Amino acid sequence: MSSNTPLVCESSPARSRRRLLRAAALVVAGASGVSQFARAQSSTMADWPHKPVRIVVPYAPGGSSDTLGRAIAKYLSDALRQPVVVENRAGAGGLIGSQQVAKAPPDGYTLVVSGIGSHVIAPAVNNVFDPIKEFTHIALLGGPPIALVVNGSQPWRDVADFIDTAKTVAGIHYATPGQGTHGHLTAELFRAALKLNLAHISYKGAGPAVNDLIANQIPAGFMTLSSANAHVPSGKLRLLAVTAPKRLQEYPSVPTFEELGYPSLTGTTWFALSGPPGMPGAIVEKINTEVRRGLQTPALKALLSAESMVTADYTPEAFQHFMFGELNRWVTPARAVLNGK
Repeated sequence: MSSNTPLVCESSPARSRRRLLRAAALVVAGASGVSQFARAQSSTMADWPHKPVRIVVPYAPGGSSDTLGRAIAKYLSDALRQPVVVENRAGAGGLIGSQQVAKAPPDGYTLVVSGIGSHVIAPAVNNVFDPIKEFTHIALLGGPPIALVVNGSQPWRDVADFIDTAKTVAGIHYATPGQGTHGHLTAELFRAALKLNLAHISYKGAGPAVNDLIANQIPAGFMTLSSANAHVPSGKLRLLAVTAPKRLQEYPSVPTFEELGYPSLTGTTWFALSGPPGMPGAIVEKINTEVRRGLQTPALKALLSAESMVTADYTPEAFQHFMFGELNRWVTPARAVLNGK
C-alpha cells in the first residue's frame, strides 16, 4: 500500500448513510421551519384582530349600504374589542372601492360592503373583476326589496291600474337611483315582460329621485323601499308592489310582485361583508359568527325592520352558494337589459 493511500476509505454503504443523515437533518430543519410558520400563522389568526379593522363602503354616505355598514361596524367594534372603522369609497356603481379591497392583503383587516349592485350586476355588465375568484365572501347583512312607488296624487291605486296606463299612453317616465342599479334592472325586466311604455330617468342616487317623486316632477319610480318608505305614511308616495319574497309586516296591504304573477322579480337589494381572496378560514368563520350574532340583537333587528330590510342566517358556505345563485340568476338578464346583448 502506498504511503499516500488514505487511512480511511469510505465504502459505498458508509457514504449512503452519511447522505441519509444529512438529508434527514435537512428534513427536520425544514419541518421545524414549517412548524414555526404554521404556529405563527395560527397565533396570528387566534389573536385576530389585534389592530383596527377597516370596512370600505363603495358608495356615498347615507344609503342602505352605508347604514348597514356603520351599524355592523359599531357592533363588531364592541364584539371584537378593536375599532372597526367605515371608509366611503364611492364611484362607478361600487366598483372603485370594491377593486381596492380585492387587492388588499387577505389578513382580515380590510373588508368591503359587497352587494348585488357592486358584485353581481356591475361586474356582469362591465366585466372588471370576477366576483367569485377575486373576493372572499363572508356574511350576508341583508337589504331592502325594490318597490314600485308612485306620487300620491297619481291615479294608480294598484299595479293593474299602472299596467293599463303604461300600455295605452305614449310613455310613463320612471325614476331609479341610477343606470345599472337593481331598481333599473327590475323595472326593465318588468317593462319587457309586459311590453309597457316606460321611459327610464336615471338619477345620481335615491335622494334626488325621491325628491322629484314627492314634487311630482316624475310620476313613478323603482327603488329600494328603504329609500321611499319615510314618505309613505304621509301619503306623499304610494307603494304599489314590492319584490320581497313575502308581504312585509310593516306594509301588510302591499302585494309582492310574485303574488301578482311576476316571480322573476322577487329579490332584495342585499348587502354583505366580503374581503380579499384567500382569507384564512378561521378569520372568515369568526367574522361570520359575530355578524350573525349581531343581526339577532335587538338594536340591529330594530334597524332592519325600520329600514324594511330582509336578511337570512347564512354560514360562509351557504352565503357562497347564495352568491353563485345570484350570479346565475342575474348576469344574463343584466347583460341583455343594460348592454343590449
